[in-house]
Amino acid sequence: MSKYTEIGVEKHGHVGLIEIRRPPLNFFDVTLINQIADALEEFDRDIEIRASVLAAQGKAFCAGANFSDPARQEQEARAESDPAANLPINHLYVQAVRIFRNKKPIVAAVHGAAIGGGLGLAVSADFRVTCPEARFSANFTKLGFHPGFGLTFTLPELIGKNNAELMFYTSRRVTGEEAYRWGLANVLVPQDQVRSEAMKLAQEIAECSPLGLVSTRATMRGDLADRVLAATNHELVEQTKLRATEDFKEGVKATAERRVANFKGR
Repeated sequence: MSKYTEIGVEKHGHVGLIEIRRPPLNFFDVTLINQIADALEEFDRDIEIRASVLAAQGKAFCAGANFSDPARQEQEARAESDPAANLPINHLYVQAVRIFRNKKPIVAAVHGAAIGGGLGLAVSADFRVTCPEARFSANFTKLGFHPGFGLTFTLPELIGKNNAELMFYTSRRVTGEEAYRWGLANVLVPQDQVRSEAMKLAQEIAECSPLGLVSTRATMRGDLADRVLAATNHELVEQTKLRATEDFKEGVKATAERRVANFKGR
């Protein structure tokens, strides 16, 4: 029996496949991010695996955190009066940094929406294959919140500071075509070809020397994981402050009700 309950893990020659299995929207939590990190570490220890693909079942690639979930809302309420209640969220970011510490190239197959922390997960990969139907959104400010998952560092590095600011300040949904033009995605194909093209790219990478790949990737990534750690530490402080505001509650409520939020600045 597999130890993984939230993901599927397969091996295809020298390519490992991780499939998120929380359809339709694939909301994440500590358990899911922990299992993805565990699978990547398993691939790092497997001498046969040289690259991996991160894909998902359902409609979305990953819609981020489910702020409308009753269990999460209870946690948010505790966080207002008890700083220790923030530990589960902090722990999620600890698991996120583990993903950035993996040693082998990752290709994300983004066939649908990558929203909020789900965008952060997609950006943690080395490359992204996507389609016109996909949507990329850092929707934190529309929730009355602060970006997380290291995006304040990783997104500007990938698409430039000003484009990242545009995504953060508007919370707009960027189409697959725009993502490709901006360099947020490396390959643009029809939706039904996203996973196969991601596997194809990973297999192309896997044809190279495994020692050369690990060595070169370590050089190119440098201290990326440490920078993401610093970013998530700062992001968590800002998120903790904003989580206690009326605007955050209104942003979550408005998003769930699919309406424009009535923010008050408090």
